Amino acid sequence: MNIKFRLILMNFMQFFIWGAWLLTIGAYWFQNKHWSGAQFGAIFSTMGIASIFMPTITGIIADRLINAEKLYGIMHICGACVLFCLPMVKDPGTFFWVLLLNMAFYMPTLSLSITVAYSALKNQNIDVVKEYPPIRTWGTVGFIVALWVVSLTHSETTSNQFYIASFVSLILGLYSFTLPKCRPFAVSTGNKSFYTLLGLDAFALFKTPKFAIFFIFSLLLGAALQLTNAYGDTYLHDFAKVPAYQGLRAVKYPAVIMSISQVSETLFILAIPFFLRKFGIKYVMLFSMLAWVLRFGLFAFGDPAGGLWMIVLSCIVYGMAFDFFNISGSLFVETQASPEIRGSAQGMFMMMVNGFGAFFGSRISGYIIDKYFTLPNEGKDWHGIWLTFAAYALVIAIIFPFVFRYKHNAALKHAIQHA
Repeated sequence: MNIKFRLILMNFMQFFIWGAWLLTIGAYWFQNKHWSGAQFGAIFSTMGIASIFMPTITGIIADRLINAEKLYGIMHICGACVLFCLPMVKDPGTFFWVLLLNMAFYMPTLSLSITVAYSALKNQNIDVVKEYPPIRTWGTVGFIVALWVVSLTHSETTSNQFYIASFVSLILGLYSFTLPKCRPFAVSTGNKSFYTLLGLDAFALFKTPKFAIFFIFSLLLGAALQLTNAYGDTYLHDFAKVPAYQGLRAVKYPAVIMSISQVSETLFILAIPFFLRKFGIKYVMLFSMLAWVLRFGLFAFGDPAGGLWMIVLSCIVYGMAFDFFNISGSLFVETQASPEIRGSAQGMFMMMVNGFGAFFGSRISGYIIDKYFTLPNEGKDWHGIWLTFAAYALVIAIIFPFVFRYKHNAALKHAIQHA
């Protein structure tokens, strides 16, 4: 079987698993279980907590001890078992710990999938910068298909979303063991230091200004991503409480509307090589930050009726906001980090985006929303919430070009020129 097709299948299932519940767990929480918003903030921080250490730890293991594709498969099989048990939980406290365990298994697979894909492509002398973005596009397709499956089967507020994700996770876990071998880079110890043997060399990247600043902004944009994941679907569901919007399609099938974001992702992923070649990594990341401003700003003024076009446009802009930093960022790490620490460096990137970024994003936003934008007997002030998030993204975009003084690197430029 063609290696590109095999990696496409891997990416499709990887993000199908996440798409089956990530954007709809809020509806399950509030509409089905009727648990509190404060507790939901803690629930959505589980991916942040898990991502603080797990991707880096598994990256180190993949660099030193075990084939990355085997570790990838083990993580997905364990995650499938936990997802299957999640609907059995009857209280929010236990739900937190079970979901945290699932996230501990799932979040490392995001960076491991990149490591496996890059290794497989390079072993066959395939240009990573040119060929990986189209392959990764199918991960977004998987996310979209999952959203549609969950929405059209009316599983957004039921436990079926977790059973669907569990089944696909099990299939992917078994499939992973058939993928090309991605052996540990450092299999011999020699006279290496204990620090090196643990794979902690990747943390030395913080000594390099361009990496330190890159990782800091990865954290800040990770918080922005967490905001849209946590509240986007819930925001649309809340319109059902307004008589003027009841019965509208955008309110009846919010996950379908939100899936436009992932459709946009597929298009912007394909545009990444062009934008990198034309503008360089610094400006591509800046475009991402400005796109987050539009993403939140359009949500602030949209509604499911006359303002539906703003919600749809916000979903389209999301493709640029997400892809131009996350995919370009992984390529930046791949071309800048030395080969022996690339697995752990990718893990560190995920740790900053989905770990510290997600944790602080969910915690701080939950506090701000409860304290300043939750009105007694009136619900949430979504207009104020989204404008606040837009202002946050704008501040990041203004600061970034002045502190990230990285010039288009020769290695990355050479790779892009062959895209």
